[in-house]
Amino acid sequence: MSLLSVESLDSRHGLLQAVREVSLEIEAGETLALVGANGAGKTTLLRTLAGAHRPSGVRITFAGRDVTRIPAHQRVKLGIALVPEGRRLFPDLTVEENLRVATAAGRSGRWTVDEVLETFPLLRPLRQRRAATLSGGEQHAAAIGRALMTNPKLLLLDEVSLGLAPAVVEDVYRSLALLIEAGTTIVLVEQDLTRALGVATRVVCMLEGRLVLEGGAGELSREQVTSAYFGLARGAAT
Repeated sequence: MSLLSVESLDSRHGLLQAVREVSLEIEAGETLALVGANGAGKTTLLRTLAGAHRPSGVRITFAGRDVTRIPAHQRVKLGIALVPEGRRLFPDLTVEENLRVATAAGRSGRWTVDEVLETFPLLRPLRQRRAATLSGGEQHAAAIGRALMTNPKLLLLDEVSLGLAPAVVEDVYRSLALLIEAGTTIVLVEQDLTRALGVATRVVCMLEGRLVLEGGAGELSREQVTSAYFGLARGAAT
């Protein structure tokens, strides 16, 4: 049984249909890279999976349970955590306080403050710094750490490298590699195709709200993904 299953998902912003008839299976332990141009519907899809955006015409099953109408805070308790674009930390709280506040909404498990700081060592000397004083990369690490503190079964990461300096991206992906090695199930929205193809076990490309390409990361060429990304070709790996 898939960890998460989506059947014919539609999501709208008013009259704009941002996600169209998306059906998707996510297996436990895999890293799924969700790619596509700006406006393709990636963020809306992640927000819908997390319960932060209301769907229409859909069924979402998580760990064998229908969660279609379950609100976001309850999905966190079930094991779905979203790291949103823009990080959205509490700016006046310290790094440690931002991490600890997530435990109230989450589940028991391996992730503690010390475990997060071990995985993201750049945060250790910043433990008592206010989030508002952190750099973009430091904030991103803290946001991922906060999501991990809920002990998720499924981690949704939106725009991992957006706006970050190359050296900071290296640090973030080094830490992500540890999560992947530990078997964390991840859906990763990433503009950098090289990064996405480098860490993913499977790749899904969106265009105008639809899934237009899907396949194993080792089965798809960069040219296939690029063509789907820009709408030059549609199809799936065989």
